[in-house]
Amino acid sequence: MAEAVPVRCPVCLRENGFTAPVFPCACGSPVTPPLDLTAPPEPLAHRTWADSWVTVRCAACGREGEWPRPELGCCSCGTVVRIPVIPVRPPRAADTGGAAGQPGPGARRDPRRDGRPAHIPLPPTAPLPRPAFRPVTIRTARDAVATAALYLRWLGFQDVRQPDARPVPAVAVDLRAPGLVAQVDPTTAPAGLRAVECVWLTGLTASATSVYFSLAGYTEDARSRADDLGIPLFVMDLTGVPQPVNDPADELIGTGA
Repeated sequence: MAEAVPVRCPVCLRENGFTAPVFPCACGSPVTPPLDLTAPPEPLAHRTWADSWVTVRCAACGREGEWPRPELGCCSCGTVVRIPVIPVRPPRAADTGGAAGQPGPGARRDPRRDGRPAHIPLPPTAPLPRPAFRPVTIRTARDAVATAALYLRWLGFQDVRQPDARPVPAVAVDLRAPGLVAQVDPTTAPAGLRAVECVWLTGLTASATSVYFSLAGYTEDARSRADDLGIPLFVMDLTGVPQPVNDPADELIGTGA
């Protein structure tokens, strides 16, 4: 598992711990995007499909795959930043072949010939008392809503569902469960103050816990208001793993439903 590295937010200048995501290669080996820590992270002001993916080469078999570009939600100001990745270099001619009957260092090889199992299970991302959350890659707004529902079920909420027939994508999509009111913002604009206050009022009326998920982070006043009201805020990246951005969210992860 990759080690956590400090990443300084370019907006509030606070350092946040970040662990590079691990993806499963087709050969069964874990693949981690090589972070370029010499380049500063960039605030994500506008998300495009082409810029949301990065090419990563598997160190075991040499296979190149497209994976979600690493992103981080600042725990202080809620800004979503994109972390630079070292680009893949084309293999040298000398690396594509070796001695007779032996593959070169850059050639693809069967991992079973090296004494490794065909599949290496990925370790959990944190020592939680529940099974590790299994993310689903977010490619569409509907995927973002489905990921939030899966995450709420992982936290222990039962019968999580979308009560209305509001089309996706929408400004905010409601998710309900016994004792829970959640909203998912699948748009590319940061969630604002009004959105946070609306989900709080809805939860207050229903005597339920209010939770908010956003794909593009939160404005500073929205995060401040959520702290005052005790509303857990989560930001989702394209890997499909919601990240807590305030103390109420950390508490909800620790206690569960």
